[in-house]
Amino acid sequence: MLRSVLIAAVLVFAASAHAQTLHPLPAQPAGVAWPTQEWAEAPLPADVDRAAFDLAVTEAFSGPHETLGETRAVLIIQGGRIVFERYADGYTRDTRLNSWSVAKSITHAMVGAAVLQGRVAIDTPMGSPHWRASDRRASITWRDWLQMVDGLAYNENAENVAEAGNARMLFGDGRRDVARWAASLPLIHDPGTHWNYTSAGTILISDALTRAIVPDPRDAADRRNRMRSWMNTSLFERIGMRPLVEYDPQGLFYGSSLVWATARDFGRFGYLYLRGGVWDGQRVLPEGWVDFARTPGPDADTDVYGAQWWLTPPTGPGRPDRSLITDNAMADAFSAQGHEGQIIVVVPSKDLVMVRLGLFHGGVESWDALGDWSTRLIGAFGDRPAQ
Repeated sequence: MLRSVLIAAVLVFAASAHAQTLHPLPAQPAGVAWPTQEWAEAPLPADVDRAAFDLAVTEAFSGPHETLGETRAVLIIQGGRIVFERYADGYTRDTRLNSWSVAKSITHAMVGAAVLQGRVAIDTPMGSPHWRASDRRASITWRDWLQMVDGLAYNENAENVAEAGNARMLFGDGRRDVARWAASLPLIHDPGTHWNYTSAGTILISDALTRAIVPDPRDAADRRNRMRSWMNTSLFERIGMRPLVEYDPQGLFYGSSLVWATARDFGRFGYLYLRGGVWDGQRVLPEGWVDFARTPGPDADTDVYGAQWWLTPPTGPGRPDRSLITDNAMADAFSAQGHEGQIIVVVPSKDLVMVRLGLFHGGVESWDALGDWSTRLIGAFGDRPAQ
């Protein structure tokens, strides 16, 4: 317990330099039940710009859009209550959909749960059994991996899909042992200096976390089952989530993708971060862990990424890529994002979580369209004073 307290204190200190730039995370409103079992529901607030809101909803559900694609679910939570929920034909509140890279943010939460239990210290080397102790990659800290400044050579989305790192790792030559494949990547930048979006790094985080939780598995099935049990008791069951998590043939949860959950369960996850890692009076994540997620990393040329979560910059469109939320007045918004347009957007100033699940086949132009749409939809809601 003492170790957990000390680690949490370090996290608070690490985030304190940026605390003045972070919008306060709102507390649970009085009289509103926590949604561990069921969500409280309420009508749209009176201050919503209905014209802008209705236009955005109509656009989303009027059929496949040229760039926005197909919207399958939209869920909006404000003040602890569901104020809007809609599904496309063939989908319901009970339909589990693929997280894709939204899972990276879930992995961030799982590492936080391990930190709270004293199993992980993020400023220590993370390591891998695939590296010798003298290998410089073995000295990279958990913090650097979580902020994606590890320095490994990795290209997430090459134009040639056969060369794209994520496709090769999950479906190509790395598919039988994703952690071994990720650990084979060479170091090309000094750790802590260069941001590069990397599913391989998150795979290595999930592998190291699994070794911290299950250090002595009998076989792949035992590894998978014991890790599943820990994830359920340490995170999912505590907030009422009931996801399906996929594993590779070595019994490793992918970490970077392939978590299947309902829109309401993804909403619960976003809500945990809106409430600062506290759920129904109990700490699920260490104090300061959410602030760590929503604080920019050390690369001065990157202002759209924290620790396994995407950020909204206070000025400008974002570096090196355009921010999802395009209105800098909502600079407190941070988001989990996944392939084909899966998003959870958390906006503390509005006490709001928005989930959108769907499908598009485009690249930058589709993400730009989703960002414009999300900004208009969320912007239709009024701010809420921090409690």
